[in-house]
Parts: sequence; C-alpha cells; structure tokens
Amino acid sequence: MSEANLTEVQAAKVVDARGSACPGPLLEAKKAIGGVSVGQVIEIWSGDPSTKNDLPKWAAKVGHEFLGSLAAEGYDRIFIKRNK
Repeated sequence: MSEANLTEVQAAKVVDARGSACPGPLLEAKKAIGGVSVGQVIEIWSGDPSTKNDLPKWAAKVGHEFLGSLAAEGYDRIFIKRNK
C-alpha cells in the first residue's frame, strides 16, 4: 500500500507503544488485534526500530495483513489488518 493510501487508513484501534522496547510493541499488537473485528485495522506506534521488521513477520505468520508503515516524528506508524 502506498504512503498516500496509508494516511487515509482509518484504524479501529491505535496502540501507543512508543515507550516500549522489543518485544513490547509486538506484545501490544497481539493484545490489540483481538479487540477489533475481522477486516479492521490496528495502528501501532513504536519508536523501536526492530518493530518495523517484527510486526510484518508476525502478521504473515498468524494470517493477518501488514499494510505498511509511515515515519512520524521519532516513531513509526505501523498498520496491520485483521484477517481472521
């Protein structure tokens, strides 16, 4: 998904994990995904650079869709769509 499209994504839930180091943001994403319906998107905010690699791998492994990430001021905005 392009950056322009990501800016238009309406996340059902935003997880602010900016104060967490690995594996904190991943654990927060795992908890949050269960709180949204299939087809909805969660947005994870993380300042940990490894999160951009960890979340796409986790999403693929468990059957969700990594939509992409956007750089913000001092953190990344990562988008995951719940598929099951």
